[in-house]
Amino acid sequence: MEEETAECLGDLLAADLDSGFTELVRVHARDVHTFLLRLSGSRAEADDLGQDTFLRAYTALQGYSGQRRRELRPRAWLLTIAANVWRNHLRSLARRPVSAGRVEDAADVWPDSGPGPVERAETADDRDRLVAALSELPAQHRVPVVLHHVVGMSYSEVAEVQGCPVGTAKAQVSRGLSGLRRLLTAERPALREVTA
Repeated sequence: MEEETAECLGDLLAADLDSGFTELVRVHARDVHTFLLRLSGSRAEADDLGQDTFLRAYTALQGYSGQRRRELRPRAWLLTIAANVWRNHLRSLARRPVSAGRVEDAADVWPDSGPGPVERAETADDRDRLVAALSELPAQHRVPVVLHHVVGMSYSEVAEVQGCPVGTAKAQVSRGLSGLRRLLTAERPALREVTA
């Protein structure tokens, strides 16, 4: 199904960039927004970064030949752009730090219907801790975990977005999950002490 959609979008982008791009946004806006929301923890940032992603995508497509647009794998291509936009955003924040309190209501950031780690969260407190732990992961582990377990990309798609071999993508996801486990396990004793 994904390949059929990509082929149709590629043909539409090759034939008419503007209507093809409208369809590209319609089909993939949710994945891009979800990805950026999980990385940033903020709806406002995800909205801004998503707009930047699609602006950069449109600008890039204007320079592509019809054949290159036709051969495009839109989902992986867009999420690669989104990952780069997010990394640039992090670099910008590092140059001019802002306050640390960015995590919004966890119910908004990790909706119950989402795949992956969210399905394991049984209560709102678990989701809060999961969101906080995810925000503490380094970018090289957070991005692959979100791509694989939240967006639902295969390891080969994660590898394409990350620009690395499939084995490296698997290792990045595994390290990210191990990091999440460590963070969540380290937090539990502290919570028990506070409530005791």
